[in-house]
Amino acid sequence: MSGEYAVDVRDGRVGQIMGREGGYVQLRPVGGGREWDCPPEAVGAAPPGEVLRERVRRINREGRLP
Repeated sequence: MSGEYAVDVRDGRVGQIMGREGGYVQLRPVGGGREWDCPPEAVGAAPPGEVLRERVRRINREGRLP
């Protein structure tokens, strides 16, 4: 399960599964960033298109940095 991508169905954020801590699934945004805790019942499968879309957004943001 760790390393796979998932969606937090509460708000639609896509993240990479980093592990479990205290009964929660820890997700990290695609491409890095601050992890967040998600209840296991709110974790859904991330469609490949959504993962790709998040990766492109991250690359675009990084390209705009000075």
